[in-house]
Amino acid sequence: MSTTDPAALLTSTEPRRYVITGGPSAGKEAVFAELHARGLPASEGEPAREIYRKHRERLGRHLQVGDRRDYSREVLAAFVAEFCDHKTGLRFYNRGIPDGYGWDRFFGLGPYAELEEATRVYRYDGVFVLDPLDDLDSEDDLVWAKEREMRRVHELIIQGYYDAGYRPVFVPADEAAARVDFIVANVPAPPTA
Repeated sequence: MSTTDPAALLTSTEPRRYVITGGPSAGKEAVFAELHARGLPASEGEPAREIYRKHRERLGRHLQVGDRRDYSREVLAAFVAEFCDHKTGLRFYNRGIPDGYGWDRFFGLGPYAELEEATRVYRYDGVFVLDPLDDLDSEDDLVWAKEREMRRVHELIIQGYYDAGYRPVFVPADEAAARVDFIVANVPAPPTA
């Protein structure tokens, strides 16, 4: 049963984990700002983006082929830590462990044992994929030389979730408030005792 009452979503003490993901320019930042504005528990920032920035600062350049596996492992460790730190109630995650499949494929890497194991052990209750927006003005998207690269990353992320056994719910492109309304309406109410 779905609910649109956010207060009802927060009544369970059991951990309930939902990923919100999508390719570059999907509008995740605005969706997470809206979740926070509504008082819904959600990731602060995006771990993968912050780790990328640290690698770029340390290396003085964008990731090269030889850097990508280390980056992937560091992002995986951050996702696992975020998953394990959440012990009770509802939480929305800015990307999730299976995002690694899509990004690694985009980087030309195959799956590796730690990613496979983490995907089996740490399971989310649901996955929401934000359909891409037409707005490509984000400063963070300047690394994308071509719109088709952004589309390819988006498709690879989706495939990664299917490969991991999830059936994502697709969130139509819209204003952030409408997207959060859609997400909340598609999160099942917690079971009652």
